[in-house]
Amino acid sequence: MSKLTAGMKRRIKRRLSGGKPTVWIGKNSVSQELLKEIEKQLEKRKMVKIKILKSALQGDKAKQIASRIAEQTEASLVEVRGHTFMLYKRRRKSCRK
Repeated sequence: MSKLTAGMKRRIKRRLSGGKPTVWIGKNSVSQELLKEIEKQLEKRKMVKIKILKSALQGDKAKQIASRIAEQTEASLVEVRGHTFMLYKRRRKSCRK
């Protein structure tokens, strides 16, 4: 997980704040397929906005779920606001010959 500066967090929040979430966590909670989809979107766009439905909480707090997903995807948790959170992951630099 990379550390984000305050400026980077601000830019990511500004970029994602107006858009709708691209991933929803439903009553099945966090599955392997969902984690793969989040990783795919992070690889493509570097950042993703995720919404947790009330049925997925099951006694957990949104921040707990968000930090668990960030850890499993090796992404940085930018912000948790209500049941919505944002993740950011730097792209890996590929070795080109």
